Amino acid sequence: MSLERILYVEDEADIRTVAMMALEELGGFEVIECAEGHAALAAAPAARADLILLDVMMPGMDGLATLRALREMPHTASTPVIFMTAKVQAAEIAQCRALGALGIIAKPFDPMELPLEIRRIWDSRAA
Repeated sequence: MSLERILYVEDEADIRTVAMMALEELGGFEVIECAEGHAALAAAPAARADLILLDVMMPGMDGLATLRALREMPHTASTPVIFMTAKVQAAEIAQCRALGALGIIAKPFDPMELPLEIRRIWDSRAA
């Protein structure tokens, strides 16, 4: 399966804008953006994303709760997820991995490297 379409969930507008530009312009991805978890749940069935890029710390429904809800939906039950987070302590990473995260990208991230990092994590899933 190729990686073309990403559902990106991030509550911070500035971060979302920078990441979207990097993903679309440098990575060549089609990106569907959501500003919070509930919006992601609403957008997910129609998005038909190959990958979900999910912020961990969001108001209301955080990334972990969002992933749990996405896993209950037929369209996203097995969609690979990469978390983006400033919380990179071992216990927090373990919690993300326990929920089935394909990978974790630390914030702050380098926009120029973001598409490459996503492809690296994507490609590693087959290994």
